[in-house]
This record gives sequence, C-alpha cells and structure tokens, in this order.
Amino acid sequence: MKIPSNLTSKSQNFLLTGIPGLESAQAWISIPFCCLYAIALSGNSAILFVIITQQSLHKPMYYFLSMLSATDLGLTVSTMSTTLGILWFDAREISLDACIIQMSFLHGFTFMESGVLVAMAFDRYVAICNPLKYTTILTNSSIIQMGLLVILRTVVLILPLLLLLKRVSFCRMNVLSHSYCYHPDVIKLGCSDTQANSICGLVDLVFTTGIDAPCIILSYILIIHSVINIASPEERYKVFSTCISHIGAVAIFYTPMISLSLVHRYGQSAPKVVHSMMANVYLLLPPVLNPVIYSVKTKQIRKAVLSLLLTK
Repeated sequence: MKIPSNLTSKSQNFLLTGIPGLESAQAWISIPFCCLYAIALSGNSAILFVIITQQSLHKPMYYFLSMLSATDLGLTVSTMSTTLGILWFDAREISLDACIIQMSFLHGFTFMESGVLVAMAFDRYVAICNPLKYTTILTNSSIIQMGLLVILRTVVLILPLLLLLKRVSFCRMNVLSHSYCYHPDVIKLGCSDTQANSICGLVDLVFTTGIDAPCIILSYILIIHSVINIASPEERYKVFSTCISHIGAVAIFYTPMISLSLVHRYGQSAPKVVHSMMANVYLLLPPVLNPVIYSVKTKQIRKAVLSLLLTK
C-alpha cells in the first residue's frame, strides 16, 4: 500500500502494520482473530464472574487467578481495537498521543501480569512448603497489599517511559512493525537522541522480567525440594499437580515474550510476516490459553464455569 507523503516529515502520526504480504486476505484473517478475541474476553470474564459470585472460591489462590484474568482482559482490550481496525477497515493511522495511551495500557498490563505470576508462585510455595501457616501468611489484607504493590510498581516504571517518549522527535516515515504500539518498535523511528528511552526500557525489563522470572524459578526450586521429600509417589504427584496450571501460565507468558525479543534483536533478516505473527501471538496467547488451562486443570473452576454455562 502506498504510504501518504504527509507522514514523512515531522509527523506525529504512525502507520500500523497488519499482516505483511497478506493484505488482500485480511478480511479472512480477521475471522480467526475475532474467534481468539472472543475466547479471551468470554473466558476471562467467566472466570472473574464465578470467582466473584461463588463464595467457595473466595480463597487466596482464586483471588490471584482473578487478578490474572483481569490483566488478561486488559491486554486483550488494549490491542483489539487497532488490530481489528486494520483487518476490517485497513485503518492503519494512529496519532502519537493515541499510540502513547495504547502503549501505557499494553506495557502496563504486561508488567502487572508478570507481577501477578510472581504472587501466584508465592501462593503455591506457601501452600506446599509451609501449609500450616498458609491462612496466616496469605490473609485478605496481605493479598490486597500485594496487588497494590504490583500496580504501584507498574505506575513507577511506566511513567518515565511515556514522559521520555513525548520528547522524541519523529521526522521520517513512521511505519511501525506491528498492529499496535510497542515501545522498542516506536523508539527505533525517532530521529532525536533515544538513548535515555532505551536505557529506561532496559531498566523496566530488569525490574520486571529480570526480577520476576528468577523469583518464580526460585519458588519452584524450593517447591520441588519440598515435594521430593514426600515419601509417597501418589502424594508427591497430587501436591505437584496443584502447580501445573501456574506453570502453564508462566510458560505461555514468558515464551512468546522472549521469542519476540529475540526476533526483534537477532531476526532482522526474517520475513516481516514472522515479526507480525510473533507480535500477535505474544499478546493473544496468554489471554486465550489461561482460562482454558485453569478451567481444565482446576476442578473447582471447571465446575463453576460449567455450572455458569449450563444455567439457563
């Protein structure tokens, strides 16, 4: 598609990218995307609803699951409008302010999801390694404090990122690589000094993934050590099976994120369609699969969701 010439000089607008090379098939491609968005929205909404309405699910583990579903809903909504706008109407243009707003929600919910996964790992660690003190450690007050800490960390990390971006000048063809605004993608287009933005992005990465991933790994090292000491193989399996859903959530969150980072850094020669598909998988996979995993692997959630679906 021909790019308007008025976006090539001192422009405060960007052009988003759909599926490169498949523009003629975008209407058909929108069908599976719509299905995935529908699954993500309905699945996470159902989990939130049953946890809020079912008194039996008012426990720490399910409170953390409701936080995960809320962040997944936020991730889904933050990119749905631009992605479907491109696929349905070829609406590719986005202003700098709208781009920054979308970026704040996208990265904000990503940071929050990472923090919630750490809180869920801590929940599993206490439940397995120190079960007698579970109810005294994970009180409603402590859970609220952990949630507020996750939100506070997100705000502290996001604000400098956005304020620094407002100072960047864009004076060339501002074509982004994805169907949404992604910070590393945006700052590559700046024609002023973006070193501070890159450093800020790196700091954010260190204080989220750089801290959260080792904390999750450490919690599972301690859990495995505790489970190994259980004499009965049946009990060992029963205890460790309570972690399967969380392990799945961690895997589907961090694997696409790391893969996209590697593609951005080392896959410059890869076809553009690879970048585009990886970017969409990165944000769609966790919201779509988390409700499925928890509904299948967690008996209480499965029963509650089935009861909701079968209620006339």
